[in-house]
Amino acid sequence: MSAIGSAIPFSPETNSPILKESPMVNFVSDGLNLSPSQYLKVLNQIIETKGIQVDNYSLDGIVEEFEQKFAKLVGKEMAIFLPTGTLANQLAIRKLCGDSKRAIVQNQSHIYNDSGDCVQSLSQINLVPLGQENASFSLEDVQELFQKNETNRVKTNIGMISIESPVRRKTGELFDFVEMQKISAYANEKNIKMHLDGARIFLASAYTGIKPTEYASHFDTVYVSLYKYFNAASGAILAGPKSVIEGMFHTRRMFGSGLHQSWPFVAVADYFMEGFEKRYAIAKSISDEFIQKLKTEERFKVNRIENGSNIFNLELSAISAQDFSQNLKKQDILANPKNKTSLNLLVNESLNSTSANELFTKFKNALKQ
Repeated sequence: MSAIGSAIPFSPETNSPILKESPMVNFVSDGLNLSPSQYLKVLNQIIETKGIQVDNYSLDGIVEEFEQKFAKLVGKEMAIFLPTGTLANQLAIRKLCGDSKRAIVQNQSHIYNDSGDCVQSLSQINLVPLGQENASFSLEDVQELFQKNETNRVKTNIGMISIESPVRRKTGELFDFVEMQKISAYANEKNIKMHLDGARIFLASAYTGIKPTEYASHFDTVYVSLYKYFNAASGAILAGPKSVIEGMFHTRRMFGSGLHQSWPFVAVADYFMEGFEKRYAIAKSISDEFIQKLKTEERFKVNRIENGSNIFNLELSAISAQDFSQNLKKQDILANPKNKTSLNLLVNESLNSTSANELFTKFKNALKQ
């Protein structure tokens, strides 16, 4: 049985199913986990309904149209397509720092831990981590660092602050929004630039009620992933002021990322971005009802992430997580064990192909040895 996505992808115009395979609910990713055949069907659907204007080295065509649409969506002047989030974060930090050689980041952030020191190695900017093991750091942490920096014998300017939210290394925990606002206001006073690693910010909005535009308003630039839940095969988009984004395509190409054609990524992301918030709200509602039902079964223990987003943990008391996962797979549900006794379950649009009652029944059935 292949790990395919759900049959939930809908045409934004007709709200009718476009995929014909049997639906599979997946609790393993932020998005639909499309198979190659499903991906091709989405592209064919787009071609048949509105067509695709191809780009030329990631310029013009559907790429330019999508960039303009996305910039408006998050309340920024301009946006640029990039093949990866790692590059989006680096180019934002590189540009916002200017001549400064230090940038503040979370100790638990993707850019600090999972990017091969790309900012330090390729842009000669030192990342200063705050927050230790926490998803957030505080305004006081920032102020203390600035005060210390100003008393150093050799002054090294801090050019910008990067914040990731939700934080994947902290199981989707959100950066404290009150602190985020305070830090943004302080940065504005100090003429320090702000970047939001908002790869999953549309998921955050579903759990906080804070719109992506509101999150983005506290930052100069914002990056959003195109593959995590907008289901593109790859890609990222970075939005910000025209003074920051204009001409960045030269830097993109310098880093070897001026892809000859990016339309297969952008077309699918554009397709799923339209109507996403409404569809995801339905999926969240199904998951909330499902979680309440899980709590009625004594062999399940649900652990929610404090200040979390779309990930919750399910502990098992009557069966190993490996056996439970295999039993779910036989019922067209994908869920990966976290350890011997529990699973982390990710809420995504695939839940829209089922109901809370059906999910609960299948989870109870999976308890059988």
